[in-house]
Amino acid sequence: MFPFLIHFILLFFLILPPPTTARPPPTPGPSPVSVLTVRNHNHTRHEFHKFRDSRRGSHVSGIADLKKYFHRFGYLPTKYPNFTDTFDTQFKRAITRYQAQLGLPVSGNLDAITLSHITAPRCGVSDTDTDTSLFMRHYAYFTGRPRWTRNIPMTLTYAFSHQYSITVLNSSAIKTAFERAFSRWSSVIPVNFTLTDDYVFADIKIGFYGGDHGDGEPFDGVLGVLAHSFSPEIGRLHLDAAETWAVDFESEKSKVAVDLESVAMHEIGHVMGLKHTSVREAVMYPSLKPRERKLDLKVDDIKGIQDLYGSNPNFKLGSSNMESYISSSNQAVVLRFGLPMWIKLVIVLVWFSCM
Repeated sequence: MFPFLIHFILLFFLILPPPTTARPPPTPGPSPVSVLTVRNHNHTRHEFHKFRDSRRGSHVSGIADLKKYFHRFGYLPTKYPNFTDTFDTQFKRAITRYQAQLGLPVSGNLDAITLSHITAPRCGVSDTDTDTSLFMRHYAYFTGRPRWTRNIPMTLTYAFSHQYSITVLNSSAIKTAFERAFSRWSSVIPVNFTLTDDYVFADIKIGFYGGDHGDGEPFDGVLGVLAHSFSPEIGRLHLDAAETWAVDFESEKSKVAVDLESVAMHEIGHVMGLKHTSVREAVMYPSLKPRERKLDLKVDDIKGIQDLYGSNPNFKLGSSNMESYISSSNQAVVLRFGLPMWIKLVIVLVWFSCM
């Protein structure tokens, strides 16, 4: 009786449908209708949708531009020699790495979900270290794990460039957005951030730039690369002046408006030493849709930054956040039980034939 009961229980869990995960399904990128009429829009990346369902061996005009995109963000080798319009084996590997890194379904093909992420506005910092086949499933660091090396608790100063600024928002609104962003990071680590008027000697220098601005990472127009920052202790944080920056979506009605505070949250993470994560809900995920706000640090962000600087003595991680993190972290494990029904039936028949 006991062996039969064990068999019954095992078969029950085998046939049971896979549980749903806490992570929501991928959402499409910005609507083509809302961005095609925007002056100075990044048309090249928008046109990537025409590559949908391209396969290895195919030759489609414009794939060379897509290869440059993957090369820029670390998915093709530094000395990649084949910027042609041919869908080659190395390009397929790059797509596979990109999908795995960003937590997308891994197929190695240019499906709709993958293209929607490629065409979405994003951070200009690379996702992976070029010339390596490894990727991080969660939070990651720059090569060498750099951090600000002052005594804990530390204070870092930040300042805004008077020369490289924008007029779509006033100075007070910009400073308030960054002050809130710095405060959120400061609440989880023993680091204080203080505004200063001394831009030259500030630890973190913030400015809005357009196009090629001399750092080797040119901006590419509306809804392309939103911003980029440099690892510790460089302290440079650059935002694309071409974007429609917003701090209040009630007053800013543009369909291509980008939330300044959300981007500030993300870029401060880079300035402090974090790279991109594959956890889609985290602040350090590389993309941000127009009119989207992402302000709350998730456990992935918190664990990553606290591994560098330790915890703020007054910080306590809520259990609800931890449960959400555990659920998303274990998604890959849970999905392994989701075998097709016909395979389950075959296993059941073989099981009973052996009894």
